[in-house]
Amino acid sequence: MAAYLTKEKLTKQRQAVDVLIENKVTFASDNAELSIYDTYQDAQKVALHSSELLFCGMICGKKIMHVGDSDYHKEFLPQQSFVLAPEQGVLIDFPEASIKQPTTCLAIEISREKISQVADALNMQQQISSDDFFQYIPKLIHAEHNQQTQQLLDRMIGLFSENEQDRHYLIELAVNELITRLLQQQSRDLMLSSCQQPLINCSLNQALNFMAENLNQTLDIDKLCKIACMSRSKFYQQFKLAFGLSPATYQQQLRLKKARQLLQSGQQVSQICYELGFTNPSHFSRLFKQMFGVPPKHYKH
Repeated sequence: MAAYLTKEKLTKQRQAVDVLIENKVTFASDNAELSIYDTYQDAQKVALHSSELLFCGMICGKKIMHVGDSDYHKEFLPQQSFVLAPEQGVLIDFPEASIKQPTTCLAIEISREKISQVADALNMQQQISSDDFFQYIPKLIHAEHNQQTQQLLDRMIGLFSENEQDRHYLIELAVNELITRLLQQQSRDLMLSSCQQPLINCSLNQALNFMAENLNQTLDIDKLCKIACMSRSKFYQQFKLAFGLSPATYQQQLRLKKARQLLQSGQQVSQICYELGFTNPSHFSRLFKQMFGVPPKHYKH
C-alpha cells in the first residue's frame, strides 16, 4: 500500500507540468540526486550538463544524443544507460515527444567523492594482479543494461521519492550498487578495447578476448581457466568480482549484441541464431527481447 501511495504521489508531481521540454522533478540525498524528466513536444539540441557524473536511464520514448567533444550522435532508448562524465555536456533531440506520449528519462547525479569511495572498497576486495583495478575513467558510456540494473533503477525511483525513516541509508546502498555496476561495465569495455595493447595488467584480459572472438562456440571454462592461468574456483570468483556477471551470462550478452548488429545488416533471424551458437530460435528470441525490449523480428524493422 505504501509503495502504491508513493507511486501515486510521484505521478501527481510529474503531472504538475511547468514546461513542455524537460519538465523536471528532483529528489536529493546525501551523495546523489535523482531527477525525472518529461518532455511533451518535439525539440532539438536541448542542452544537459552536470558538474558531477550523470547516470541516465530511458523510461519511455526516444532521444538522440549529441556529444560534441567525442563526435557522438546516437539514439538513446529504453533498457539503455547513458553516462556522462563530470563537466561533459550533451545536446538532446526529442523526435517523438508529444502531449499524449511524452519522452521520459531519469538522471542520477553522483558525486566524484562517492565514486572514489566505492572504487577503493572494491579494490580492497579484489585479488586480481593489478593495483587499483577499479578506477573510474571520465568518459561517455552508452550501453544496454541488464534486468538487474533496470530493477535497481526502478527501486531507486521509489527510494528517492519516499519519506521513510531509513530513506538515506537505503539510498546509500542503492547508489553503491549502481556505482559498482558502472565500474564493472567500464572494466569490461576497457579490457575488450585494449586486448591487443593491454592498458590493464590482468590475466582475465586474454580470456575475454577469446570469448569475444569465439561467440559461436560452447563455453569451455577449462580452456578459459588455462588462458587466464587460474583454477576454476578462482576464475569464477575473479570474473564475477571484476564484471558482475558469470562467464556464461557475459557470453550470452556478447552474442545478443552481435545478433543486433547482424540484424541491422539485414541477416535473417534464424541464420543469426545458429551462426552465434544458439540452438533454439524461440529461446534466442526470448533472450533478445529480455535484453533489448523487442523480439528480433521487430527490431529488424
